[in-house]
Parts: sequence; C-alpha cells; structure tokens
Amino acid sequence: FSFLQERLRYVLVLLLLLHSTASFYVPGVAPINFHRNDPVEIKAVKLTSSRTQLPYEYYSLPFCQPSKITYKAENLGEVLRGDRIVNTPFQVSMNVEKKCEVLCNFPNKPVTLTVEQSKLIAERIREDYYVHLIADNLPVATRLEFYSNREEEEKKKEKDVQFEHGYRLGFMDGNKFYLHNHLSFILYYHREDVEESQEHTYRVVRFEVIPQSIKLEDLKADEKSMCTLPEATGSAPQEIDPTKENQLLFTYSVHWEESDIKWASRWDTYLTMSDVQIHWFSIINSVVVVFFLSGILSMIIIRTLRKDIANYNKEDDIEDTMEESGWKLVHGDVFRPPQYPMILSSLLGSGIQLFCMILIVIFVAMLGMLSPSSRGALMTTACFLFMFMGVFGGFFAGRLYRTLKGHRWKKGAFCTATLYPGVVFGICFVLNCFIWGKHSSGAVPFPTMVALLCMWFGISLPLVYLGYYFGFRKQPYDNPVRTNQIPRQIPEQRWYMNKFVGILMAGILPFGAMFIELFFIFSAIWENQFYYLFGFLFLVFIILVVSCSQISIVMVYFQLCAEDYRWWWRTFLVSGGSAFYVLIYAVFYFVNKLDIVEFIPSLLYFGYTALMVLSFWLLTGTIGFYAAYMFVRKIYAAVKID
Repeated sequence: FSFLQERLRYVLVLLLLLHSTASFYVPGVAPINFHRNDPVEIKAVKLTSSRTQLPYEYYSLPFCQPSKITYKAENLGEVLRGDRIVNTPFQVSMNVEKKCEVLCNFPNKPVTLTVEQSKLIAERIREDYYVHLIADNLPVATRLEFYSNREEEEKKKEKDVQFEHGYRLGFMDGNKFYLHNHLSFILYYHREDVEESQEHTYRVVRFEVIPQSIKLEDLKADEKSMCTLPEATGSAPQEIDPTKENQLLFTYSVHWEESDIKWASRWDTYLTMSDVQIHWFSIINSVVVVFFLSGILSMIIIRTLRKDIANYNKEDDIEDTMEESGWKLVHGDVFRPPQYPMILSSLLGSGIQLFCMILIVIFVAMLGMLSPSSRGALMTTACFLFMFMGVFGGFFAGRLYRTLKGHRWKKGAFCTATLYPGVVFGICFVLNCFIWGKHSSGAVPFPTMVALLCMWFGISLPLVYLGYYFGFRKQPYDNPVRTNQIPRQIPEQRWYMNKFVGILMAGILPFGAMFIELFFIFSAIWENQFYYLFGFLFLVFIILVVSCSQISIVMVYFQLCAEDYRWWWRTFLVSGGSAFYVLIYAVFYFVNKLDIVEFIPSLLYFGYTALMVLSFWLLTGTIGFYAAYMFVRKIYAAVKID
C-alpha cells in the first residue's frame, strides 16, 4: 500500500509540474513601453456569435469610421479564424482621462442609420453578436460580477468576478432592440521601475469595457464634441427601430487605473479557467483507470500468452496441440495481405502525419510558445507542420505497402498525399461556399485558398513522394512466419466478434479518458473561449495513446483466438472506435449547449465536426494498428512453427 502511495505522489508531482507549465507564458511579442500622453491604438478584430458561428468584420455594421481605414497584414491562422484587424477612430492616450467624447459627427448632427442599416443592426442584436476590440494586442473584456452560492453574511463581502470576451452589441427587451452606443473603456497600466532622472514608462496590462445604451436626447453634447452622461437612474436606452431611420450618437469615455499586474502575466485574467478542479479530477481519474486497466490487461495477456506459447512449444504432445483451437492455428494466414493494401497504407500514412503534427503542436504549446497573444499562431503552426510531416507519413506508408506485397509505389504515394487532404479540402470548400454566401469574414479568401493549394502540392506532395520512395526501398517489415498458398477457412464467428460491437467496446475506454478535455476544446471552438491548458492536454494525449494501444492489442488477440486472421482492416476500424463516441458527444453538445437554430450554422457545425471525427478516427486507428501489428509479430516470433 505504501508503494502505491509513493507512486501516486510521483504522479501528483508530475501533474503539478505540468500544470505550472500550462500557466508558464512566453510572450508572443515584445512589451511596448508608453510615456504619458502617448497614443494607445484601439483596433477592432471582428464580430462573433455562438448562435450563428459566422464571424463578421467590424465595418460590416455602420460604426464610426476613421478618415483612412487600414487593415493589419495577417498570418494564415488569423485569416482562417475570420479575424480582420482594422483601425478605429477611438482617440486614447496613455494615462489621460476622458469623461465623455462624441466619436464621429458633431453633436448637432447625429449619425442617421438608414432603414437597411437599422434592420441589419437589429438582426445582429437578435443573433447575440459580440464586438471584439484590442488595445496593445490585449482583447477587450466585459467584467461580470455575481454572488456565488455562499452563506448570506459572506455574500455582502465577496463577489465572484468573471470576464466575458468582447462586449455585447446590444440587448433586447421584449420585441425592442437597444444598441450599446456608449463605451466606457477602463484601461489598467503597470508603472515600470525607472531611474529617477528618466520619465516614467507605462505598460497596458488589462482592457475592460462597460457598454451602455443611452438615448440621443439624454446625451448632452457641446460644440467641442464633449458630452455629459446622464444620471444612471434617469436615462433611457437607445432604441433601434428596424422599420424606420434612427438617429443616435456614438460616444466613449476613457478611465485609467494603476495595477500591480506585471506585463508578463497580463493574460492571466483571460486564461483563468474557473474549473481547474474538474481537469485535475478528470486527469487523475483517467490515469488511475488506465493504470488499473493496463495492469489487469498486461497480467491477463502475459499469463495467457506464456501458457499458450509454453503449450505450443512442447515438442512431445504436438499432435494434441494441433487439435486445439487458438491463435497458433492461423499462423499460415495471419500475415496474408488484406484487400485494398494501397488504401490501407495511405490512410495509415495520413494517420502518422496527423500523429506527428498533433504531438509537436501540443508539446510546443505546452511550453508556452503558442500563446493567445500571438494570434492565429496555433493554426498556422498546425498547417505548416502537417505539410512538413508528409515525409514521415510517406515513409511509413511506403514501407507498409511494400510489406503488403504492393508494387505500384508511385500510385500509392499519390494516394497517400491526396486521399485524406483531398476529403478535408473538399468539405472545407463546400462549407466555404455557404459562408461566402453569407458575406462572413469567416470565409477563406480566394488568394488564401490558392496559397493553401500551393502548399499542398508544392510542399506536402513532394515530401510524401520523397518519404514513400525511401520507405518503399527500405527492407519490408520482417514477418516471423511464412504465409500458406491456400487461405484457411474461417469458422463461424460469435455475435460479439461483429465489427460494430468491437467498435462500441473498443471506443469507450479512450473516450472516457478524454471526454472532459473534449468539453473544454468544444467550448473554445464553438463559444469563442480561450483554450490554454496544454499541459493537461499533453497528458490526456499520452493517456489516449496508451489506452488505444491496449484496447487494440486485446481486440486483435480475441480475434486471432477465434481463428479469424483478417485483422488488418478490422484493427484499424475498431481502434478508431472512440471517434464514434466523439460524434455522439458532438450531437449531444449541439442539442444541449448551443443555441443554433438556422440551417447554415448547423451545416457548419456538423461539417467541421465530421472533419474532426474523421481526423480523430485516423489518429486513433493508426495508433491501434501499429500497436497490434507489433504485438502480432512478437507473439508469432515466440512460437516454434514446424
């Protein structure tokens, strides 16, 4: 028991180290030092809604525009996410307060929204859109304060604070629409230590906003574009009537506060996950379950195998043994090449490519290199890594194809380079056409699509060919037993040896080990949250690899004991069984967590979910296949075959 305690202590220390790694932060950009009165530029990123899943650029709505609109040059990840970073007319200076200022037009000439514009704004408010701004690369957040379920006395003292990304475009009351036309910016700065003779420098460490809706008549503005805000109790909100023209003023105020937060930890408020306990619970739960199962499986399999091998290797009663049933009986057929060896090796090659990419991305992100401050870095890295990992995918696919007695290596290499990426590109292209139709910024622009095609055919394809060539030339995998000329007859199989039953049985353990993390990843993708617990994710990935391998070995052992030697395709399909559960979970998440009602958002959700499930099946299927292949070669190498 003390040994077990010692082991658990080691596991906990490892987890704590991983957790500290998850919060360790390598800045994406160098800090910018401001002096007093220096301009702090506020830029707009996009408008998002978890109800429609369609991002729009900031100026798709009739907001105030600066004299010259300039878009920031963006990386691949930002374009794919639908970010269109653009300048805004907000004039903010470091440590300079502004009580209330009119943003555009003079007070005597308010902004007039046409009926079309009013309709559009009302529709976006109904669809629950959020506006995302950034100042010094920090995203704006709305502070939400609420009382937690504590005792009455404590309630008065302490409020729980959470931050919502962006701010709501407006709100509805009954059938009326109200627009947030006044923004109170609260910026926090950290005063840097400097020598006495030098001027103080400041760094922006937090960016909050309090959006308000104030009627045109209640905003008292003078000729200098200054305005006075009404008392909170007596003001009426600014209504947007979609059936007629509306007049309003866009105004803003700026308030600066000093903060103790250092620049390096300024992202912590955005990344604080309220449910870290759930992660610990899920990880420890998964680790215990996986260790427990691996112990049991190893004991059973090793004991049974030792017994089998000892029986099979007894010289004297070989005749009795041959009458028995068991996995030794199929030794002459177990390495018989399956149907469609080219497609099998191509899918496994893509699986290896995905495995290498995911492993490197999660590891690098765990070290803090892909922080959210370098926007779009994660997606850009994943795209480029997938292209460059083609050389490994090609190598493994080529070697396996040679082992399966394949001869047409050029066709095999082309199949590996185009089968999975072709499906992904096809689905994305169809979905992109729908997004284009909605004029959303989430649509991938045509030049970016051409660039991605060039990367696919200019980087990935040649690398897959290169890897395939060397893999095909290399010595094939050494199979320990010869294959008979005539295939053996397969006895009738029991109901539980059915493929679908196998998928259901095999998928449950790997899925159980990772489904809590899956919930947070889904929230990050579909509800515009930040996901930054890559330390946890790395551990979950390791658990997933271990559990897939174990399940695959057990399933292939049962299959060979039932004298069914057609294990190549079956192992690949069954090991990816957890992808089936991911699909069911995605449907559950759609019904219970998301408020999507329209056709195109639903199509986007299920289109991207299909891609995720396909990729996950390839990944887990490949892990399981290679584990089973190593296992089969090991056990047949241990038996003496006459």
